[in-house]
Amino acid sequence: MKPTDDAKASDAQKAPPLKPGRGRRRAEDVRRATLAAAAELLFGEGVRAVTFDKVAARAGVSKMTLYKWWASPGSLAFEAYFDEVEDALAFPATGDVRADLTAQLHAFVALMERHGGAVAEIIGAAQSDRELASALEEQYVRPRRRLAVERLTVARQAGQIRDGVDLETLVDQLWGACYHRLLMPAEPLTAAFADKLVANLFAGIAGPAGDTPAVAATTAGTSG
Repeated sequence: MKPTDDAKASDAQKAPPLKPGRGRRRAEDVRRATLAAAAELLFGEGVRAVTFDKVAARAGVSKMTLYKWWASPGSLAFEAYFDEVEDALAFPATGDVRADLTAQLHAFVALMERHGGAVAEIIGAAQSDRELASALEEQYVRPRRRLAVERLTVARQAGQIRDGVDLETLVDQLWGACYHRLLMPAEPLTAAFADKLVANLFAGIAGPAGDTPAVAATTAGTSG
């Protein structure tokens, strides 16, 4: 579900910068303030603005704490992003796989409309930041693929998807196409595009001769 502006404002109020003072502060309070500050920098100025110096100053936390908890500023930026969007990317399970895929892709598209630039920057930065690449793979890519495959597996067991269909490839066909439009923006990433992806998936793309490749090959070989 797409968060409202009021909800996002409320979330921001939950993690104000911490004020210096005596006594040991709770680790969770430090973490929440840090992620809130990192998210503000990420979505406001881009991934390069997320440095330990800037985040520590904005959050009111020790820079040494950030070095202890995050392997790199990139991995902190990623966790701030994921913390912000995790609820928006929840996978519904109504029993109707087509409706669930459509709802999830619509949520993803809506998220990219708000934060697509930051996501593209994170993916780009991961190509040269090993810690960020590892965090992206372990905390986001693989868990989300697993979640999608589990949902598709249930649908296949219910007879909504044919036996023998490679579910990992379905994930690539749907979300891979969305990421392609995000990163190679010759065409827009829209909800209408997501609907077409789902429609193609369930209608199939083979033409009338799609089930007889041998016949088509023989005909092609003897023509002319």
